[in-house]
Amino acid sequence: MREITFQRALEEAVAEEMRRDPKVITMATDFTGDPIKEFGPTRVRFTPISEAALTGMGLGAAGCGLRPIVNWRMVTFSFVAMDQVVNQASKIRYMFGGQADFPVTYRCTTGGGIGLAAQHSQSPYSMWMHLAGLKIILPSTPADAKGLLKSAIRDDNPVVSFECSRLATVTGPVPDGDHLVPIGVADVKRQGTDATIVALAYYVGEALALAEELALEDISVEVIDPRTLVPMDIETVRASVRKTGRVVIVDEAPATCSEIAALIAEDPETFRALKAPVRRVCAVPVPVPYSPPLEQAALPSKDDMKAAVHEVLKESLRRA
Repeated sequence: MREITFQRALEEAVAEEMRRDPKVITMATDFTGDPIKEFGPTRVRFTPISEAALTGMGLGAAGCGLRPIVNWRMVTFSFVAMDQVVNQASKIRYMFGGQADFPVTYRCTTGGGIGLAAQHSQSPYSMWMHLAGLKIILPSTPADAKGLLKSAIRDDNPVVSFECSRLATVTGPVPDGDHLVPIGVADVKRQGTDATIVALAYYVGEALALAEELALEDISVEVIDPRTLVPMDIETVRASVRKTGRVVIVDEAPATCSEIAALIAEDPETFRALKAPVRRVCAVPVPVPYSPPLEQAALPSKDDMKAAVHEVLKESLRRA
């Protein structure tokens, strides 16, 4: 395996799929590097700065037999295309009665932690989770970023790829060859017996680092990465919770944590296995500040996660 960055893994996924399938095209208001040199201006489209037009163009191209990749760049810019996403992309395959495919992939960066202030530090993927008809991926490692994005490009449904800004320069091993990660399959990043941490995106790495620390206290933590928000592999999460009896859910987006908590609690067998209430560790409900100290205070930290794990352990002892 090679060690490459998260961003490089995403770029490789796009390039490999464009080489593999001449129907794959990519559109954005700007690109890193110069993909036109390899693929030409017909398949690499620099578009006007109009995300509404860009989003609609991608969906229309998908309906005409192409497999477009539309890069919104920052999730902030997707909001001006919400009519195309909410009323068209998420519903169009259903409204065609499944008789037509719409294989479009929308990409954007999300999350805080790198000093981009309130508008460019959002994690609003829970909004898209409410739109039946979209698939949503949220990778946490370079290998998952490449494998999931390649699977998204090959999928016949609209897929939104949320790509955490803080992970762009993180390096990790990526398998050689045609590496694919199936959409809708969670990953057990670390086995454990005392508590489960369900972490998303950047916080998967933080959870794994915390698990190493807690192992020195003889606390065994299992770390689950859903990887896909829609469809979500909740059975892998529930199986872990039934084993450990304790769960902490960590992400910047409180609404996403709440949805996972509800899916855990509504299953009778999993609910009965809980030895302590489900705990969420999320960003505080404020716009993410530009000031680095305030931004750090607003976002979840490893110390917050550690405190939550100790709390669920203590609660289960009180109940015993």
